Amino acid sequence: MTFTESMEHAAQGFELVGAVVLAVGLVAAVVMAGVVWVRSKDGAVAFRLLREFFGGALLLSLEILVAADLLRTVAVTPTMESVGVLAIIVLIRTFVSFSLEIEIEGVPPWRRAVTSGATVARRSVERAARDSGRPSAT
Repeated sequence: MTFTESMEHAAQGFELVGAVVLAVGLVAAVVMAGVVWVRSKDGAVAFRLLREFFGGALLLSLEILVAADLLRTVAVTPTMESVGVLAIIVLIRTFVSFSLEIEIEGVPPWRRAVTSGATVARRSVERAARDSGRPSAT
């Protein structure tokens, strides 16, 4: 197996992990929102948890997929065309990430501390636990 082939497989591995994070995040968000809804009988709190937790999973998945694109561009096909395509992909994903963070947190990222998708997901669980009157798992 050549270096290029191994890097292609590594990039595919990152893409698989990104897809799994997205799928597991969706399932976990739906389950947790359902539990909060059943326990608190407050649909607004459950919906907010669903949006925030899935948004965090989506942000984390985007970060992983950008890593896959970087690996593929740098190690597999390092041409000016592929670098240009990567730049466009990163710009689009950055815009989507900023938009999601503003939607979830309510403030632009530069107006608060830097957070990752995992941090957003953890905060949404803590907020839902607090709003439902139950202790959080963290």
